[in-house]
Amino acid sequence: MATTVAAPTARGGRSGLTRSMALIVLGAVLVGISLLSLFVGSGDISAGEAWRALWHNDHSTNAEIVRTTRVPRMLLGLLAGAALGVAGALMQALTRNPLADPGLLGVNAGAYLAMVLGFWIGGAMSTAAYALFAMAGAFVASGLVYFVGSRGRGGVSPGKLVLTGVAVSCVFTGLAFGLTMIDPKSFDAIRGWQMGTLQKSNGEAIFFGALPYVVVGLVVAVALTLYLNAIALGDDRARALGVPVTTVRTVGFVAMTLLCGAATAAIGPISFLGLMVPHAVRAIVGPDQRWIIPACLLASPILFLGADVIGRVATPGELPVGMVTAFIGAPVLIWLARGRGVNEL
Repeated sequence: MATTVAAPTARGGRSGLTRSMALIVLGAVLVGISLLSLFVGSGDISAGEAWRALWHNDHSTNAEIVRTTRVPRMLLGLLAGAALGVAGALMQALTRNPLADPGLLGVNAGAYLAMVLGFWIGGAMSTAAYALFAMAGAFVASGLVYFVGSRGRGGVSPGKLVLTGVAVSCVFTGLAFGLTMIDPKSFDAIRGWQMGTLQKSNGEAIFFGALPYVVVGLVVAVALTLYLNAIALGDDRARALGVPVTTVRTVGFVAMTLLCGAATAAIGPISFLGLMVPHAVRAIVGPDQRWIIPACLLASPILFLGADVIGRVATPGELPVGMVTAFIGAPVLIWLARGRGVNEL
């Protein structure tokens, strides 16, 4: 991408100061929800005790719970939330499809199926190895959905991509569940990933195993914001502005694959997060991708950690965070599908 093109002026009339203030507020809320996730959980631990345990390891039970369970859980939520939210925003921008979402278009299901296949072939592996399988599955799924969804009259459309993604997701998820049922005892190690959860016994190792892939994906996504506004104008206009559309899309899908694959390897398949957050952020900062991507980087972990906290306190037991995001995201999808302007961003 030798040519750099300044993004067109975004519609919406929001000033840079307003958007900067929005990012500051989102950052403050993110800090608050991160602290809340440390204070809420199993065990009768007050906020003060959790705070002391966070900074002073006295080797007590409280310190053990906070340091080895709640802190890694919070870090996983930050990492996976940022990855899935930015991946959703990137996918919507690259496809000009407001219904695009890594979970909805089968990308996360493909990553999960590849993880199951990897476990079936090689047995228990490290998070880094799982991430490689997951990224390969994410790439295959995204390519398959786009290829099938672009066939026939009219070419690519949001509705066709969503229907194709749902079908591919169902097939891949069914295959993954079927494989795990062949020998349930052997697949116990991976069963916790099926619903998407932040409750991991080795959360710290998982976090550091997925971190490099997510960081690379986020850096690439932020770098591509220079071109995404031009692509929103249409491929022909973007090329007229000097944007290498094919290269940008290819690099963007690689970044999306890194983000989705690493997040799925870390916590399991999560749907709707990448769909909801970009729409909410767009209402705050406007349609300018130079602001949407950074805002999603902050807003998505807020929603994800919030869903995790809700899952902890909603029932006497604990709901997986993937189930909570599905409860929230399904009505959002219906609202978007019924609303106007669904054919384009």
